[in-house]
Amino acid sequence: MKIAIPLANGKLCMHFGHCEFFALVDVDRDAGRIMGREDLAPPPHEPGLLPPWLAERGANMVIAGGMGQRAQELFARSGISVIVGAPAGSPESLVGEYLAGTLATGENACDH
Repeated sequence: MKIAIPLANGKLCMHFGHCEFFALVDVDRDAGRIMGREDLAPPPHEPGLLPPWLAERGANMVIAGGMGQRAQELFARSGISVIVGAPAGSPESLVGEYLAGTLATGENACDH
């Protein structure tokens, strides 16, 4: 499994489309552990571009603070599940909490 997390200043970026980097975190779900991480600069923001871009890089899940409904639908079409409302933590802490079943999510930080 590969989880994509949008980053700003090394932590989860609350507005998905305006992140500086994406952390792509390789996970062994059976072992419940992180196998590796790669940070990539995204292409310039254009509506609909990020779902296929992340899918091409093997992502099958996104953990986000906020994401618009249309973007969520585009990710679903690309076979990528989305978790929204995550707090602004480090990629390792967010993925660790997800694997432990303790990732606390709140409201979607995006209103469009």
